Amino acid sequence: MELIQNTPDLSAYLAADEVIDHAHPLVRETAARLARQAVDSYDYARLAFEFVRDAIPHSQDSGDLRVTWRASDVLEQGTGICYAKAHALAALLRAEDIPTALCYQRFDVVHGLVAVRFNGAWHRQDPRGNKPGVDAQFSLDGERLAFTPDPKFNEMDCPVLYAEPHPAVLSVLQAAPDRPYLWKTLPTAL
Repeated sequence: MELIQNTPDLSAYLAADEVIDHAHPLVRETAARLARQAVDSYDYARLAFEFVRDAIPHSQDSGDLRVTWRASDVLEQGTGICYAKAHALAALLRAEDIPTALCYQRFDVVHGLVAVRFNGAWHRQDPRGNKPGVDAQFSLDGERLAFTPDPKFNEMDCPVLYAEPHPAVLSVLQAAPDRPYLWKTLPTAL
């Protein structure tokens, strides 16, 4: 699948905004701590991925009822669903000048992940969090995502790489008072 930037301006994939708030002190502090352990930008990207995947539980898996959507809130509260975890990873990567896009897959509902740009190419990564039957890994040599869409069930990889969260995703996150409500309103298409 060819990944398509929704904007040709690569600097858009380094930008901070209300959601991917990589200028926030907690994001900067977390990025700096991870960067001290890294030997290069590839290693940093892997460490940031593993941190978000492993240290921030997916709220459905942990039973946490809180809904987070801003990267700094995900880091502060230590919880989030796939979209929120993707926002946190994007902020950590952009904080270290690694172009990062938000991207999506469609199953019964839309699933969120990121793509990082290295060596002139985009590489999708899924920080959702592992559990039995899910083994997502950081990889620049072929995808190791949490889920693989099955076209016979009308599932698909969405090829568009967004510089900002898709409005359909952001609106349901911001409107949800808790995760059970969110689960009833998750987008089924973009």
